Amino acid sequence: MADAEETLALTFLIMPDRATHDLMFPVSSDLWAVKEGIERALSFPAKNIQLTFNGLPLLDDLTLKECDLFPNFPDNQIVMEVRVYPREDQDKYKMPESFEVVVYSDNPDVPSKKILVTVQRPISRKLYLGGFRNKKTSVIYHHASSQTKNKPRKNWEGAPPMYSRETQTHNRKSRSVQLMRETGTQMARRGLYIDNNRDKVIVAGPYFTSEMLARLKLEKTIVLQCHWRKYKARIAAQNKRDAIAARATAIEAKQRAERAEQEHKHKAEIERRLHPRTSADFEVLYNELENWRFHETRRIKEGSGFSAEERQQQLAQLLHKEMKLLQTIDRLKLVADKKNKQVRVDKMLQLMADPKKWELRNGEIAEVHTPFTTRARELMELYNGLALKLPQRQRLDVLLHTKWSVKEFDCNLTREIVDLVDREADLIRRDRSDKSLEGLRKRLRNLFLQFIEMPEFNPEAARFQRVPRDIMKEPERRPIPPRLSSSAK
Repeated sequence: MADAEETLALTFLIMPDRATHDLMFPVSSDLWAVKEGIERALSFPAKNIQLTFNGLPLLDDLTLKECDLFPNFPDNQIVMEVRVYPREDQDKYKMPESFEVVVYSDNPDVPSKKILVTVQRPISRKLYLGGFRNKKTSVIYHHASSQTKNKPRKNWEGAPPMYSRETQTHNRKSRSVQLMRETGTQMARRGLYIDNNRDKVIVAGPYFTSEMLARLKLEKTIVLQCHWRKYKARIAAQNKRDAIAARATAIEAKQRAERAEQEHKHKAEIERRLHPRTSADFEVLYNELENWRFHETRRIKEGSGFSAEERQQQLAQLLHKEMKLLQTIDRLKLVADKKNKQVRVDKMLQLMADPKKWELRNGEIAEVHTPFTTRARELMELYNGLALKLPQRQRLDVLLHTKWSVKEFDCNLTREIVDLVDREADLIRRDRSDKSLEGLRKRLRNLFLQFIEMPEFNPEAARFQRVPRDIMKEPERRPIPPRLSSSAK
């Protein structure tokens, strides 16, 4: 009935463990090929396998078709037995890592269930903790308690020990006691009066059954669950309210920061137009001026309500306004150059006076003042003192310190500084006004700044020299020979 290419699903029952395993074989396969397939699947030696069907052994030369096994037949179950040989001839048995066990239900409507069983190989030989032995097959079966690893029981915290020497060796003694007062029970009868004024009548209440206890527990559990769920709902609602409030606060803070940033940018744009400092600021002014001139020129030329003379007059007025604006921008540029120059000078003097910095092994920064940085700081303080408006006495002290600082060197520049210092000191003693001394003080500051920028007088200035200078080519800074200096004195 079956073709040569048809396959047959067989269920093998492994005895005596009664474990099952399913395999597929072609109908034309012989029993030895089936044993080899079982050996590949379960690692059982093929020569130790005995196959039986319906209680009859099957020969290796027979095929599955000759054994009257048909496909999809529910009772195609072959019982597989493993013969036991002597130890010298017996191959070592290796249990597979896992195998499937089919569990059948007593209810015919419930289908069978396959369970994958993972084999845990023992590290040592299992102790025999009880069981029984089959007299027919001599197979020893262990109890279930010996097959399952017991977990150690945890004693209650603070529980007393269940065994002790005192308990096992306790000495028991018997004592007879004579009570101080004898009591008894007397029933009421005719001719006997019994006082029952202090008696209490106790009436048993209704019996509380286990069903009533279970019902009470259920009611109280529902009440507890209601309160707990109400508490969780309040917490969740409060968390949502907090999240919404936090989100609104964050949005408001972000909007506030954006408005502040826009206002800052607007003020910065106004400030850079009113008080430009950099070349980019002046570039913005020139671009806006050019844009304004272009639109005004186009408006005048394209206007239909102007005659030729009026248009010419309007263009002349536009040119005059443009010249005024350019002059204003030039004045702003002069002011900005003056401020920028002073900022650059202050920054340069501060860098000269800053201490030397080195990074140590521990990551800290060490600051060290050298003689050169100390000299630069003294010169910077004198330069800043010359720019201050001081009283007459303090101004004379600053001029004196300046004179002695430059008098250490003899050249045309230092002689000119000393001459200006003496001139200003003489004018101050004559009570001349500060306005009349403004030009003299400005010239003195400029010459003293030149003195500070020379590496021959201030060694720290060498770091800020863009091009190396030859002092011999500069007559005002070239030292004067001793002979000329003595004659000049």
